[in-house]
Amino acid sequence: MAKQLYFECSSGISGDMTVGAMLDLGADRAVLMQALDSLPLSGYTIEIGRRAVSGIDACDFDVVLDAPLDNHDHDMAYLYGSDDDHHHHDHGHHHDHDHDHDHSHDHGDHDHHHGHVHRTLAEVKQILAGGTMTDGARALAETIFDHLAAAEAKAHGSDIDHVHFHEVGAVDSIVDITAAAVCFDNLKTQLGFTDVVIPFINEGVGHVRCAHGRMPVPVPAVVNLAEAHGLPLRLAGLQGERITPTGAAIAAAVMTTKTLPQPFTILKTGVGAGKRAYTDAANLLRLFLIEPEGGARPFDSASDAQHVVQLEANLDDCTGEILGRIVTKLISAGALDATVTPVVMKKNRPGAVLTVLCRQTDQAALEALIFAETTTIGIRSFPVARSVLPRTIETVDTPWGPAKVKVTTRSGKRRGVPEFDTVDQLAQAAGVPFPDVYAAVLSAWQAQS
Repeated sequence: MAKQLYFECSSGISGDMTVGAMLDLGADRAVLMQALDSLPLSGYTIEIGRRAVSGIDACDFDVVLDAPLDNHDHDMAYLYGSDDDHHHHDHGHHHDHDHDHDHSHDHGDHDHHHGHVHRTLAEVKQILAGGTMTDGARALAETIFDHLAAAEAKAHGSDIDHVHFHEVGAVDSIVDITAAAVCFDNLKTQLGFTDVVIPFINEGVGHVRCAHGRMPVPVPAVVNLAEAHGLPLRLAGLQGERITPTGAAIAAAVMTTKTLPQPFTILKTGVGAGKRAYTDAANLLRLFLIEPEGGARPFDSASDAQHVVQLEANLDDCTGEILGRIVTKLISAGALDATVTPVVMKKNRPGAVLTVLCRQTDQAALEALIFAETTTIGIRSFPVARSVLPRTIETVDTPWGPAKVKVTTRSGKRRGVPEFDTVDQLAQAAGVPFPDVYAAVLSAWQAQS
C-alpha cells in the first residue's frame, strides 16, 4: 500500500511550524544541523525543543536572530495593533510562552554582513550552493525560493532577477526554507511516502503590518502563490495572518494532491508549534504519515487517474551506455518510469527521446539528474494523467525459495505476474532455466489464490 504525507493545516502554515512538525515526525536532527552549519550565513541561533500548544505537546523549531537582524514577527501587538501603538512594544525576539529547549546552536562565524538582509534570488541560491545537503534537498529549496520569489516579484511589480525584498532575503526565511527542504528530503527517504496531501489550508482575515506597511490578509504574496499553484485556501473566520508566504511556498512545492483518501490509517504523527499565540485556534501544524485502506491511491474523487509530470529530452549525441545508465539512475532516484525511444532528428540525425514519468515533488531533482548525466541542454515538462490499477506484492513459496508476485485487481478479478528480478535471482542461484522458475512461481500463486 502506498504511503502518503498528509498536511493538516487547520491553523494555517508557516516555515517554522513545518520544520517542527517534520522533526517531530522523525526527520534526522543531525542531518539538519549539518546542513545549516554548512551554509555561509550567520546572525542567528537555532533552538529546538518541546512546547505545549493548547495542551498539545509539539516540537518547537526556533530561528533566534541576532539583535541587528531581529524583526517584529512574534510581536502580536505590533503585527495587528493600530498604527500609533507600535512604540509601546519591545521589538526583540521574545515569546510570551515557556520554552523547554533541548538544543541550541549558534551560527555566528560564517560572515559578518548582518545588516544585509535584503538579498536577490541569485544571492540566496549562492548561499544554498555553499551548503552541504543532498541534491534532492537543494533542488527542493531552490524550487521553494523560486515560487516565493515569483510571488513577491508579482506583488511588487518587479521581476525575480532584480527585485530585492525582505521575505526571501531575510536570514530566518533562508534558514526555515533550507531546514524544511532538508527535513522533507530526509523524511521521504526514511518513510517512503509517495504523495503529499493538502486538502485545505485555513487562512485568517484582517490586516497585518510588515516591512511595506499594513497589508490585507491573505497578504499579496500568499494570494499570488495560491493562484499560481492552486493552493486550497479556506477562510475560516480567524483573525490575523495564518498562512505566511514561506509556508505557502513550501506547500506549493510539495503538494501533489488535494484529495484525502477515505478511509486511511495513521502510521505516524508529527506536530509543529507556531510562535504566535491565538485564542481562537491552537497554533500548530500536524503531519500524518498515512496509508489508504485497500491500497488504492486516489488523486481524484471521481476516478483513479493519477496526476504526474512527464519530462522529455531530445538527445542526439549520447552513447548507448550513457542512455542505459541514466534510465537506471532515474528509476533509482524515484522516477515512476523512464524510457528511451529511437528517433530521427533534424538534419536526419539518429537520436533518442528520453521520457520520464515522475511525481511533482521529484521533478526538480530528476531534472537536475538529467542535466548532470546527459548531454541535453533542455527538458520539456507537462502534467499528464494516468489510470492505474490497485496493486499489491504477494509472496509465494517455491522449491528454490520465496518469490514475489505483483497482483493487480480490476472489476473484482485478480491477476498475478511474477516479479522478474525475483525469478531471475532464483533461477541463477539454483541453476534452473528461467522459464521453469517463472512457471513454478505463477503456478504457486494461482494455487494459493
